[in-house]
Amino acid sequence: MGVNQQNQSIKVIGANGQISLGKEFAGRQVLVEEREPGVWLIRTAVVIPENELWLNKPKAKRDLTDSLEWARKNTSKVSEPKAVIGRLEHGKKSARGSR
Repeated sequence: MGVNQQNQSIKVIGANGQISLGKEFAGRQVLVEEREPGVWLIRTAVVIPENELWLNKPKAKRDLTDSLEWARKNTSKVSEPKAVIGRLEHGKKSARGSR
């Protein structure tokens, strides 16, 4: 497997152990994998917090897509919050019916 000579550059590791990849990567997160001593693979990455992983599941995507579609088709209406809460507390159906 050959190495692409066009994408190679020489960098100097500073006294603090850092190298600069260039301003175009400023602020980006990267994965650094040490393949063997002195050989590193650096890849840009997006890190997702664990408590948000569920958003990347197919079901969550479908649910969100369905919800957004429902919101587009069902415009908001003026309501009387106290009346709605009263109906909910007493188990009464709204004038338009309920599920």
